[in-house]
Amino acid sequence: MSWVPGPRLRRGAMILAAWSLVGLYFFSQDLSKLWYWTGSSLQWWKSLAAWMFATWLLAAMTPLVLWLGRRWPLEGKGWPRRALSHVGVSLVLALLHVTITAAAAPALWPDPLAPPTYASAFGAVLVLSLHGNLLSYWTIVAIQRAWRIHLRAQEREKAGLRLASQAAELQARLTGAQLSTLKAQLQPHFLFNTLNAILVLVRQRRTETAEDTITQLGELLRLVLEDVDAHEVSVRRELELLRRYLAIEQVRFADRLRVELDFPAEVLPAAAPHLGLQPLLENALRHGISASAAAGFIRVRARRCAGPDGDELRFEIEDDGPGAPAALLGDGGAAVERNEPTAGIGLANTRARLRQLYGARAHLTLTARAGGGTVATMVVPFRLAAELPC
Repeated sequence: MSWVPGPRLRRGAMILAAWSLVGLYFFSQDLSKLWYWTGSSLQWWKSLAAWMFATWLLAAMTPLVLWLGRRWPLEGKGWPRRALSHVGVSLVLALLHVTITAAAAPALWPDPLAPPTYASAFGAVLVLSLHGNLLSYWTIVAIQRAWRIHLRAQEREKAGLRLASQAAELQARLTGAQLSTLKAQLQPHFLFNTLNAILVLVRQRRTETAEDTITQLGELLRLVLEDVDAHEVSVRRELELLRRYLAIEQVRFADRLRVELDFPAEVLPAAAPHLGLQPLLENALRHGISASAAAGFIRVRARRCAGPDGDELRFEIEDDGPGAPAALLGDGGAAVERNEPTAGIGLANTRARLRQLYGARAHLTLTARAGGGTVATMVVPFRLAAELPC
């Protein structure tokens, strides 16, 4: 089993290495001075030993300085008092360093500079290194302070990223829950309308027609349930659902209803909001066909168009009936729908789903048709259904 040094030993080795580099730096400066003034590097090893001794002594004091930096942080309430404590300790350690270095000076300094007595050595070291020792103490404290600020900034950044991730996850869950709620409201809506239509057929003793309608309803429910958890499906899938729905309504309106579906092949693989067209079609049936005793038509078109933010998928449902109430025309009818029972939940529901799914890139508007009737236009960003997240 290989030996792995512990964190304290590694930290001590890093401190010793750092101070050794400082000693080598100042030794190189002394060597240059010696060469410049004497033309010789005689006794260079003594200069090296002197600098290594001085810096290694600082390395030995560094853990104590770091501990004091943690104990007396220069921040928060009362930091001036702690700063004065640092001033006192820095003077004590600087003088301690001078005292120890002076004892070794006669043996380590080059011969021409070696002091003959301890008193003279102490005086020389005091003059030459006291300020440097004080600067070393405060440099250690400053580096420690800067490192702690850096770590705190990293922690704040990580905490911010975690909060942003949690917020995004919560937003995604909330959006999914809201979409599911809206969709759950919509599915019973057209289901109840269809059941009411079947009830009318039964009361009219149109048994075979009622049975056919129930069969069509079963197929329609199968399609809906197969995509019950999907908020978007392909246009091809949505078109199949529309055909089933129209088959039921065709039974209800018989010859009074003519329908034209215009879906080019290029739009069939595109993604569309699941059950997004059905409320618009139901609105056209209510205000365009049911409101008139005469026969009428409904045209459903889909086109890929260029938009300001990229390609768009545009759906239009057009009828030639008396027209929708004026309050519902334009793109501000959502507020009216919430207060007007005749408008139903469908349009408000669809607008809310579009906002959740696409934001500002989607919109739904109702406009008056020239010659009578209404045109409902729904625009969503164009993208292929194959690109939808699983």
